[in-house]
Amino acid sequence: MLAQAPHPIILIVNDLPENLTVLSELLQPYYDVRVANSGEKALRVAHIKPYPDLILLDVMMPGMDGYQVFEQLRADPSTHDIPVIFVTAMDSKEAELHGLNVGAVDYITKPVVPPIVLARIHTQLELKQAREYLANQNAWLETEVTRRMMENELIQEVSIRALAHLAEIRDSETGYHILRTQGYVEQLALGLQKNPDYADALTNVYIKLLTRSAPLHDIGKVGIPDAILRKPGPLTPQEWEIMKTHAQLGSDAIEFAERDASETVEFLSLAKEIARWHHEKWDGSGYPDGLIGKTTPISARIMALADVFDALISPRVYKLPMPYEEAKDIILNGRGTHFDPDVVDIFISQFDVFCKIADRYRDSHSDS
Repeated sequence: MLAQAPHPIILIVNDLPENLTVLSELLQPYYDVRVANSGEKALRVAHIKPYPDLILLDVMMPGMDGYQVFEQLRADPSTHDIPVIFVTAMDSKEAELHGLNVGAVDYITKPVVPPIVLARIHTQLELKQAREYLANQNAWLETEVTRRMMENELIQEVSIRALAHLAEIRDSETGYHILRTQGYVEQLALGLQKNPDYADALTNVYIKLLTRSAPLHDIGKVGIPDAILRKPGPLTPQEWEIMKTHAQLGSDAIEFAERDASETVEFLSLAKEIARWHHEKWDGSGYPDGLIGKTTPISARIMALADVFDALISPRVYKLPMPYEEAKDIILNGRGTHFDPDVVDIFISQFDVFCKIADRYRDSHSDS
């Protein structure tokens, strides 16, 4: 046998015993009734759990009147949303208008007419139930939207890592390069964010997307032959020209992915920027497009320094890892030629943090 749903709880507040008796006898067949014969007691009873579903509140009472009780009910978060119907002998339009203006859901004048009282109570309880249902639905929807957004972000992040590892598989010595460069990029972007010249562009959302996109900077290496990509010695001029094509190969691959999307995907736009232009140089001597200064997007200027620093301190088939301080000097010497001066300044000021990131994700066979 199914348990019956509990009756709604009605709190009746009136200083006259006969009025409490009349309303109680009217409502008890349909509702659980609580009574209070003063404003002070009404506030105490209203806080007894489960809270009342509706309050019938007399206006004219000695001591604390109905308006004062109502004001305190509204000021308390636990009773703020309990609907209140004023029940009073004040039958003027002005009094009724005042009661509704302060926030009561209805206004009943004495002497009460039982069928009208029951109908109005029933209406207000249905409205309260509808409001609670909508609030619960909204809360559920917000939770569901948050859950799906987190799920989508996780899928996005895993997909990015999987794509980035395609390039790493071809070049087994890069190890934790992805995690390190993500850390460097985030640190540089957060540092630049404090510069008024970059504050508008480097929002928290932008930095999050940039950090997420960073692992795709070398995705184009999947198109470079192993004989060149894994060559243990210096590349010939012809081989170097082929190696340099990885920037455009990566950009083109991401652009093809963008075309398949029905809407703009922000992180893909950033990924395309860093894939194509992270080898550009401040003085225009980089590749593939020879961009000068700030014509290179800030995303790629940040990635450029992060990528070079990590390449310097990491072992490769053709070289040993470089000590951090020596790598720092090379970066500093490239200020204004290879690298954006503002980005270098952040790197130098946060150098200890960069070293910690490098140590945290150190390749097992690298030394510094």
